Amino acid sequence: MAKKKNTTRKDGLIAVQVYLGLDENGKRKYKTVYGRTQPEADAKAEQVKISMRKGLDVTAEKETFELWSERWLEVKKAEVSLSQYNSYRGSLKHLVLSFGNIALKKIKTADIQSVLFTLAEMNPNTQKPSSKKTLKHIRLIAQQIFRLAIENRVLDYNPVLAVRIPGNAPQDKCRALTDEEQHWILDSEHRAKRAAMIMMYAGLRRGELIALTWNDIDLEKRTINVNKTAEKASNQFIIKNSTKTYAGMRVVDIPNVLADYLRSESRDGIHVCLSIQGKMHTESSWKRMWNSYLTELNFKHGNFSLFSKKPKSKYDNGGVPFMIPRITPHWLRHTYATMLYFAGVDVLTAKEQLGHADAQTTLGIYTHLDKTHKRKAMSKLDEYLNNVG
Repeated sequence: MAKKKNTTRKDGLIAVQVYLGLDENGKRKYKTVYGRTQPEADAKAEQVKISMRKGLDVTAEKETFELWSERWLEVKKAEVSLSQYNSYRGSLKHLVLSFGNIALKKIKTADIQSVLFTLAEMNPNTQKPSSKKTLKHIRLIAQQIFRLAIENRVLDYNPVLAVRIPGNAPQDKCRALTDEEQHWILDSEHRAKRAAMIMMYAGLRRGELIALTWNDIDLEKRTINVNKTAEKASNQFIIKNSTKTYAGMRVVDIPNVLADYLRSESRDGIHVCLSIQGKMHTESSWKRMWNSYLTELNFKHGNFSLFSKKPKSKYDNGGVPFMIPRITPHWLRHTYATMLYFAGVDVLTAKEQLGHADAQTTLGIYTHLDKTHKRKAMSKLDEYLNNVG
């Protein structure tokens, strides 16, 4: 039952107190609301009572977005790798800059939508339009922050659910390898091939691959136990061992093509992928290996038909430009995700195989592939009608 003290302040506002119950010391707690008229003050008091009946914490309604973003980061710090945590902090700055001191409950769908529209036009960090991937990442972060507040009964709805990604945002550069490019990986011998095969057919991230040991691979069961990751610290990598909080920890089922390949490989060290000195990779040794690999692929598979002569070796291009796409480790991981999609693997299983912290990430990949695949399938109708005509 609300207890009202209908006092009028010097500024003319009418104050109404709503009884909240007893605190931990047994004292009565009240919340005061204000209105310029008695009906306005009573209406606000009624809203407080409605929120209480919903089980919401009405004492937290002034808590800011920045406060809840820090609480969310504390949760994520215990769940994800350091690199992923830093990625979250970087993306979160765009939201904190706009909403940091604003009460969480006052932020509307239109407010968050406005931030994404602005970033789609120009990202202040890069001075370029933000990609769809970046915008989806920021939206996902906002959605999870509000979800945390809902779980703690501060809010009863999530305003981010209705936020849309601007259609004019540029597409991401990351893509899956074509069938031809996948054959390049299979057909080209290089010390980086082992890394490429595992990323393409098991979807491991670069850090997970660098930390991978032969003891993590069971070729009889055809599984890879992803239980640690290598996190960059200056030029070195530091192993983060498996814990309950490592979100990427998983057992990946591998196809026969990868299992057969790994059976044929010599085990020349504890780690599966080593530097040329036989040690765990540093940042620079990985870059040297990967650049050498791309140079090898370019020499072997690049189309030099427009030039008078093909380079004599992969190290002597004679001024001929790079003729193949610069394949990245993430392209290979995305290729694996695409294989899962075309193989008919369901979203939740794919999430576990890829080690995504949130199913929405996997669903986003599947949704994009679904739209693309359906567009290609429907183009066959045009081909058929053109042939009939």
